[in-house]
This record gives sequence, C-alpha cells and structure tokens, in this order.
Amino acid sequence: MIRKTDAKERWKIWKFSRKGKVQRNVKDRLFRFLFASDKEALLQLYNALNGTNYQDASQLEIVTIESAVYVVMKNDLAFVLAGTLNMYEHQSTYSPNLPVRFLIYLAQEYQMVIERAERSIYGTTHITLPTPQCVVFYNGTEEMPEEQILRLSDAFENREAEADVELTVRLLNINHGHNCLLMEKCRVLKEYAVFVGVMREYVYRKKNAETALSDAVDYCIENGILEEFLRKNRAEVLGMLLEEFDVKKYERTLRSEGREEGIREGMERAAEQGICCMVEALQETGQTKTYITDKVMEKYALSKKEAEQRVMRYWK
Repeated sequence: MIRKTDAKERWKIWKFSRKGKVQRNVKDRLFRFLFASDKEALLQLYNALNGTNYQDASQLEIVTIESAVYVVMKNDLAFVLAGTLNMYEHQSTYSPNLPVRFLIYLAQEYQMVIERAERSIYGTTHITLPTPQCVVFYNGTEEMPEEQILRLSDAFENREAEADVELTVRLLNINHGHNCLLMEKCRVLKEYAVFVGVMREYVYRKKNAETALSDAVDYCIENGILEEFLRKNRAEVLGMLLEEFDVKKYERTLRSEGREEGIREGMERAAEQGICCMVEALQETGQTKTYITDKVMEKYALSKKEAEQRVMRYWK
C-alpha cells in the first residue's frame, strides 16, 4: 500500500525544495547524489564503462571540487582510480559546448592535483597527471543516438589549421531501453533510468508535481527500483526532484527559448537582406569584390571567409 506523506516528512521536503530557499549544498542533482553516496555503485559504473573488474571501492578517490575558491564551473562527479581522472556529468539537455566545459573542469582538477602533490609547474621535476576520461550521461527527451563522441575541435573557428589541443567527451544515452549492455553491467544505472522514466510518466499524468513525484517514488519503492536508496533518502530525493522537475519553469523555459529563437531568426534574416542590398548597391557603383568583402566584414562582424561567401552568393 502506498503510504501518504506525513507532516514531518512534508516539512523536510519543503525544506529541501525551492519553496524553502534551498541552500546550495543540498541542490545536488539526483544522479550525483545517488553515485557520490555509494562508492560500490560508482565502481560498478566505472567497470561497466571501461570493461574492467576492480573490486576494492576504497581505491576510488572522490575529487569533485567543492571549494568556491576553485569552482568556476562545477561538474557532477570526479574521481581518481587506476591512474585515471574520471569526470562524469549528467545532462537532461544536450549542449554542443560540453567539451569546452570539460576543458575548464579538467584545468581546475589538475590545479588541485598539482597543489596536493606540492609541486610547481615551473620546477624541473616532471609532474605526472591522471589520464582524463570525460563521460556525459544523457537522459533528456530529445532523440539521441546510443553513443556519440563530442570533440573540442568542433568549436575551433579555423578548422583548416592543425590544432595543438584536443579533448573528447563520450556522450551516452541512458534513457530506459538504450545502452542495454551497459545497463546490465551496472544495476544502479539501470534502475536510475527506469526511475526517471517512471517520474516522467507520473508528472505527465498528474497536474500537481509534488503529488506526482511522491507517488512515483512510492511506486519505485514498492517495485524494487532503487528501493533501499529511496527509503533511506526519500525526503531529500523529493526535494531534489521538485528542484529539477519544476514543470512551470520548464514550460516557461520552452516559451522563452521559442521567443529567443524567433528573434534570432528574424535578426539573421534582416542581416542577410542587408548584406544582399549592400552587395548589389556597391556592385552597381563599380566596386571590386575585394572592396565589397571588406565592407561586409566590417559592417556585419563576419570572418573573411564568411564575408566572401555572402558576396559570392549575392554577386550578379
């Protein structure tokens, strides 16, 4: 039988939710909270991803940076094991800028590694660094492949020049029904994927988010989905879910993004029309392609290659 949330627990949920002006340290994402609190589960996830069979979770050292002195951007989980620095990020929204973000995370982590070793990067002794492995676990609602590799070089402006730096990010779709082999190797990840699917279904069917999420947690407990974790951390989990699954905020964000997209498209169309008129007008006065290209670059803040393409497009 699904139990009703009593007054004491409702107060705890309120405390951990947005209504209670949540403190920053309890605003962790559920994914981070789940794996950071269970080293055995995190080790199982590492083994599943890397095809290894490490057994001693005490060898795993959590190094997620918490200090505000170092944190410019904060990732979900970072830990060192077997000479590797593993940086895991959970995302429900796809971003092509993930490699850039991981580059910033990595620089922060390496700074801490060097300081812990009490070494100087200006010294003559070679500093050894754990090998980075960057993984994103995606469970958003957009259609995504089972796995893809994102590269820092995709953001480089000059793609013809040979870059001296590269960073790759492994993005895995962990929605229920995807990456089944990985899920079978890591029970906690599989149950987390099922749990998220259940939450979405309950939120979709019910108007009140708090009631829907509470019922979803009850369902998962009754059906052995993250049962022990949810029983132990029920109020904290519901507080985090209310923070993450703010339906009204989600709807406002979609509307806002739609308006911004419309404005951006309108501005782009206006710029194209302006360039077209500019090219045609200057061409009629007998100006050269080089001169017109320079003017388009100057007025519309384009690269030389982009300006040349626009001039060729509208040249008659």
